[in-house]
Amino acid sequence: MSEMDAHLLIVDDDERIRDLLKKFLMRSGFLVTAARDAAHARRVLSGLDFDMIVMDVMMPGEDGVSLTRTLRETHTTPILLLTARGETEHRIAGLEAGADDYLAKPFEPKELLLRINAILRRMPETPALDTATKILNLGPIRYDVERGEMWQGEEPVRLTATESQLMKIFSAQPGEPISRAKLVEDLGRDKGQAQERAVDVQITRLRRKIEQDPKQPRYLQTVRGAGYMLAPD
Repeated sequence: MSEMDAHLLIVDDDERIRDLLKKFLMRSGFLVTAARDAAHARRVLSGLDFDMIVMDVMMPGEDGVSLTRTLRETHTTPILLLTARGETEHRIAGLEAGADDYLAKPFEPKELLLRINAILRRMPETPALDTATKILNLGPIRYDVERGEMWQGEEPVRLTATESQLMKIFSAQPGEPISRAKLVEDLGRDKGQAQERAVDVQITRLRRKIEQDPKQPRYLQTVRGAGYMLAPD
């Protein structure tokens, strides 16, 4: 997906920031809709589909982390949270709630653009119709490698953009451990311990969807000193 056909939802209670972001992203080629708070965002989302949501954490009423957690029950739309610098607990809480990435304020507009495009590139592409289907079985879970789709019985399992990318990375080399640093690199993120911790959070979330007992994972294993490994049946 390119930015030229992506529709973004901006959620921020600060009118000045909201307008600046909207103008900047529209000049960068995006379609942009803005919402002033969580309630407004819910109304907009009830009638429109978006390719990505860029949302402030600190808003009056329902905050961005709470809205993210609720949206993840029904939406797989990528979410980028904007947080005040130094609010580590908010960033981790946001990732645990289902956000795909975060950006600390104040930020350079160019960095926001780079992060948005990086997340959009992680979205699974629609495969050609004649592509041979490859299925990985994880107990009752089936993962279609080519389509990037996960199923439990006849019910689809919703994956966020980051979870989809992680499954794509792991399914490309099942049975082989992948280091946290390599996962950070393949996800297109900056290097460092903070990003490796963020990967750990994403792994925990993914395990909740594929493991019968996420605390004792059978299929997405931790390999001591080596990283994580997908071990399908």
